[in-house]
Amino acid sequence: MPTSSPAPAALPSREASLALYRSLLFPRLIEEKMLILLRQGKLSKWFSGIGQEAIAVGVASALEADDYILPMHRNLGVFTTRGVDLLTLLRQLLGRQGGITEGRDRTFHWGRLEHHLVGMISHLGAMLPVADGLGLAAQLAGTRQVAATFTGDGSTSEGDFHEAVNLAAVWKLPVLFIIENNQYGLSTPVTEQYACRDLADKGVGYGIPGVVADGNDLLEVMRVVGEAAARARAGDGPTILEFKTFRMRGHEEASGTAYVPKQLFEEWAQKDPIARFERTLTDTGLLTDDERTALRAELKGLIDRTVDEALASPEPSSTPERELADVYAPSRLTVREPAAAAIEAAPEMRYVDAISDGLREAMRANPQVLLLGQDIAEYGGAFKITEGFVDEFGKTRVRNTPIIESGAIGAAMGLGLAGYVPMVEMQFGDFITCGFNQIVNNLAKTHYRWGGRVPVVVRAPVGGGTGAGPYHSQNVEAWFTQVAGLKVVAPATPFDAKGLLIAALEDGNPVLYLEHKLLYRSAKGRVPAGHYTLPLGRARIARSGIAATIVTYGVGVVWALEAAAMLAAEGIEVEVIDLRTLLPWDKDAVLTSVKKTSRALVLHEAPLTGGFGGEIAAAIGEEAFSWLDAPVTRLGSLDTPIPFAKILEENFMPRKRLLPALRALLAY
Repeated sequence: MPTSSPAPAALPSREASLALYRSLLFPRLIEEKMLILLRQGKLSKWFSGIGQEAIAVGVASALEADDYILPMHRNLGVFTTRGVDLLTLLRQLLGRQGGITEGRDRTFHWGRLEHHLVGMISHLGAMLPVADGLGLAAQLAGTRQVAATFTGDGSTSEGDFHEAVNLAAVWKLPVLFIIENNQYGLSTPVTEQYACRDLADKGVGYGIPGVVADGNDLLEVMRVVGEAAARARAGDGPTILEFKTFRMRGHEEASGTAYVPKQLFEEWAQKDPIARFERTLTDTGLLTDDERTALRAELKGLIDRTVDEALASPEPSSTPERELADVYAPSRLTVREPAAAAIEAAPEMRYVDAISDGLREAMRANPQVLLLGQDIAEYGGAFKITEGFVDEFGKTRVRNTPIIESGAIGAAMGLGLAGYVPMVEMQFGDFITCGFNQIVNNLAKTHYRWGGRVPVVVRAPVGGGTGAGPYHSQNVEAWFTQVAGLKVVAPATPFDAKGLLIAALEDGNPVLYLEHKLLYRSAKGRVPAGHYTLPLGRARIARSGIAATIVTYGVGVVWALEAAAMLAAEGIEVEVIDLRTLLPWDKDAVLTSVKKTSRALVLHEAPLTGGFGGEIAAAIGEEAFSWLDAPVTRLGSLDTPIPFAKILEENFMPRKRLLPALRALLAY
């Protein structure tokens, strides 16, 4: 059963008590001003925290300045208590130049690492695993920091809540899961959201404490947060803290409150956290009526002046060039390509071993690189790529996770924000769908929105040819190549597999690294020993020719070279371009080749419709049209799920159709 302590918390000194009162009152007065601006049409949207201030202010006040807090959209008091500059904050809220996101995102969808704040995204629950990563970073560094992450009652139903709490419990992470139970998830009452009596009851299932407390009592909030933080700092792991409170306004102002019984407002108005704390201070002689009036006048004056200054600030402005430049963090990669002689003298290595070798070299070069994934420690991963890594690097850096794709990627984001370089292994690329939101909405957008650097690499075994059926054989690249802020790598050779993987881990941006399972033990090539890197975003000419250009990647390179060799026996030389990186892709190399050969075929294993090849074909058609002697040809797999039976899989794939398609292109 969850615990709670009804005993009243003692007041601190008069000075400290008045400082707390100021911290509690300040966000309320800002909100009252925001509601006026909303009615005046000077503010587009507002998510009110009126009635819930004691939780935000209490959490921020009870923790230390270097503890991480991951607030949500009703936690204005976290930002004000942490001392975020008021003018900057108001410019952000009012969508003016000089705000944290410079107009790229709204309200509290941002972070300030100098204040140890990491803000939310709209997908509720997504930040909970990020707190695990921040907590793990503190645990690894041996600091006293904890991470406190907010969630509402509604988002405790999200899978990310389960994954984050379970991971924190298993690893005994210093994380506080703050549940603001304000009785409604938008319009759905808690009676329709969960069957347990209290949400803190969930702690029993994870083997951790669950505490229920009065969320409208500032001192009670501070006390239970302080106790949970002390427990976390002592190495005893996470706590679920459920604070009972009430949302006194709508989910957001436009939604209204018609669905809430009137008596609930009357009941909770008597528990207003500011009025309660004022009464406590007044009853103990720590606050006079004159002092209360004077403080309100002082804060209102400050807010009014700063709002006027914020509204006088210009609207955000930018240029396409600046917007594109800010999608990625500046790359930290220093390209160190081995000399041709070193490559020629190198021993042959399998594709799978080159990936393993690249991971080892990256981990040896940078102690901040660590690995997360299912069964990657002693077992060595589903494809044995990390076999033996525990012996060299230890379980601190090679970490088995539960089966939590979203939780693992979210935790990796927290590690990245804290300065680590995590790699997350998907057991199969198909399973990446379970972590899709963390990749496309959290990892990829963070730098563009507020400048946070997230150097996370996600490795994903992809592709068919192994008779593994619809859920272990898919090519997933087209799901991600439209995601601004993400880099996508798809090596075709052992040499590239090693150099591009090390480069991905050094780049400093989120990278999806796609490794084709069929190539693991079939592709062999010379791979130099030691540490080397290759440039991201640069294609290579896998075979030179003048008759036509095949543009491809991954296993498609093997097929293209196979077909080109057959045509070469007939005196027809076809050029093969191996893209290597799909996002960003090397358009210049492709166009240069097509302008030379005047014919182009774009090949990939993924189904044709919606495949990444369509982007390449469109670019060739738009930018090399006058050089073309034939229409651009696209070739992909059938528009079906990938089947299991060998003969069906062969029919599905374009390999047997490639040579006839090339002959038709050459004959046009």
